[in-house]
Amino acid sequence: MAMTTNMSAPGIGVDRTGTDFRAMSIATALFFMWGFLTCLNDILIPHLQNIFELNYAQAMLVQFAFFSSYFLFAWPAGKLVEWRGYKQTMVIGLMVMASGALLFLPASALASYGVFLTALVVLAAGITCLQVSANPYVTSLGPEKTAASRLNFSQAFNSLGTTIAPLLGGALILGGTQISPEKLHSLPAALLQTYREQQASSVRLPYLGIALTLLSLALALALIKMPPMVTGSRNTQDFRPGAFSELSGEKETIWHHPWLLMGALGIFLYVGAEVSIGSFLVKYFGLPQITSLSEQTAAKFVGFYWGGAMIGRFIGSAVLQKLRTGIVLGCAATVACLLVITSMLTHGPTAMWTIILVGFFNSVMFPNIFTLGLANLGEFTSKGSSLMVAAIVGGALLPLLEGHIADRIGVQHAFIVPVVCYIFIAAYGFAARNLRTGNAIVSDPTA
Repeated sequence: MAMTTNMSAPGIGVDRTGTDFRAMSIATALFFMWGFLTCLNDILIPHLQNIFELNYAQAMLVQFAFFSSYFLFAWPAGKLVEWRGYKQTMVIGLMVMASGALLFLPASALASYGVFLTALVVLAAGITCLQVSANPYVTSLGPEKTAASRLNFSQAFNSLGTTIAPLLGGALILGGTQISPEKLHSLPAALLQTYREQQASSVRLPYLGIALTLLSLALALALIKMPPMVTGSRNTQDFRPGAFSELSGEKETIWHHPWLLMGALGIFLYVGAEVSIGSFLVKYFGLPQITSLSEQTAAKFVGFYWGGAMIGRFIGSAVLQKLRTGIVLGCAATVACLLVITSMLTHGPTAMWTIILVGFFNSVMFPNIFTLGLANLGEFTSKGSSLMVAAIVGGALLPLLEGHIADRIGVQHAFIVPVVCYIFIAAYGFAARNLRTGNAIVSDPTA
């Protein structure tokens, strides 16, 4: 989930002579873990789809459960920051995440799709606590002048997690011997349940390891002593995705700012498009008309999709020093749109690599949309930020829509959903090319 930082944020004003490298190393590990766990869903989706004989819409409930949890728990997580502070919120978030990871053990033992979805809700609730608190925490771990450098460094490890997750997850979770759907239908109920339990057991060791890692990070973070930081509800609003619900009583509100509202829609569509594409890639690469890859092999190529986003962020940061934010956004969305259309209309390696390349052009979209949406908001900046972060719920809804379409016209043509998303984003970017923007530090929720 995205965050912005400004010089009034809690902890920024604290005078530090050097960076606390112990705390910084743990905080960076947190960025890696939530990126890793978010993209591990791309591997879980085809695995659970095979086990429970799900159609595409049913399989996309994985992303619905995960990203809906962000939306539901963002406001409580912000309140937790106000009550307990950034550090304790992160410790609590890690413990909640570990609980969600441990729920994968009974879910696999019972071979219950409902329990798997419950585990994902709990896991994402913990990640939400990290999202709300980790970015401002990192900015407080050293001198004010190097805050942006520390945050960008941590976010690089976030992207590293999204790149590694499909590779490691594919090797550990996918690859088991599967029975054809026809044979599955012929199995008696007891034998079918036994088969599902055996297939689901592949998630136990990875998620047990994840839970132990999260608990270790929580303990290490809890033991680090940090000087007190200034906190306050007004400043904390920059990091509270649910704060926009407090705005209904004001005479002039964020609802009077069209660039912000279109930006929020842009965030909704961008997150939905990026998550939708990533969620379908394993199955897409296995189609006969694409490359007929096994799921384990296809998972490796999913890593290229997210790895392209990581590389694009480094290149994009340099390009944005020379070109206007709106122009860069419009061009990136246009190219992404054309790549998706090309993949829809072609076959073989061309279709595979064009959809993979979309990840590279996705890289600059979230921070650019966010920056344009917050342009010239003045005193409404923090509340506008909250509204735009709430729009991340697109990651829950649009994959579900694409799943319904895929069940009717196939995966390849269901990519019309991200095509429509990129058309709007491109139009928004070009229309906002003359907007003067600030230098907000923003991180992508899916990376």
